Formats: sequence, structure tokens, C-alpha cells
Amino acid sequence: MSPRSRFVDRDAAQSAVSLARPAIEAALRDAAISGQHVLHLVVLDPSARPGTCAFQEAVLLECTIGNQDTQGWDADYAAFARDKAALSWRHGMDSRRLQLMEPHRLAHDDGLLWGGVWLDGIVVAASGAMPQWDEAFSAWVAINVRAIAYERAVAG
Repeated sequence: MSPRSRFVDRDAAQSAVSLARPAIEAALRDAAISGQHVLHLVVLDPSARPGTCAFQEAVLLECTIGNQDTQGWDADYAAFARDKAALSWRHGMDSRRLQLMEPHRLAHDDGLLWGGVWLDGIVVAASGAMPQWDEAFSAWVAINVRAIAYERAVAG
């Protein structure tokens, strides 16, 4: 098991999602953003590093916003979000950048979807919306994680 972040834990991840949730829920009502009206999010421990632990050990939080009826989904958005998170985690960059700017780094079994972000070592990935919105929602949560960590660090 890898060491855990001093200032980012499951509660911090849940708080970061809760802060973004109202805006995400409002956006998911628009079928042009998400035809299934769903978003699955994955938040990783920023202290976990590839090679020091298994990917699943790095996962702090997974949650679904919107349509909870996974049987009615037209795709496995949870698996897609995990794949996007794994890409950003392993490569230390947003999955969009990897896909569009550095495709030579992709392995045969790497997913070809984007919507995960890497912000100063904070990895958040989303799936269920159009890729630009998956990325935006991931970024909203990641920036909240960074702010929460900062507040915790200052508080001591």
C-alpha cells in the first residue's frame, strides 16, 4: 500500500465533488452535454505514484452524478472514467493532451477516450458527457481538491 496524501483524503475528494455537484447536475440536464444525463468521476490520491502501488490502491473516490441506472447506460462510464484516470496517472498529463499531442506514448491496450486531468499531480477523470465536458467537470473537481489541500495545509 502506498503512503497516503497528508492533505487529500477521501473526505477531501468528497468535498471537492460536492462543491462542483450543483453545476455538474445543471449541465447534465442538457442532452447535448450528456445524452444519458450521467457523469462518473474518479479521484486519485495525489501522493500515489505509478510503480509504487496498483492503480486501484490510488483511487480515493468513485461516484456517479445524475442517472444512477447503470443497467440503462449505453456504455460502461465507470470503466471509461477509470481508464482515463489511469492514463493521466501513468503519463502525468491530461488525457486529451496525451491523445492529441503525444499519441506515440500510447500502448496497444490504452483507451482512446479523453476527459481526465492531471493538475499539479492531482488526477480526476470523468465519463458520461461529451469529452470536452468530461474534461471540464474533471478540472472543476481537481481545482477544488487543490484548494481544499491548500486550506488544510495552512490550517496545520
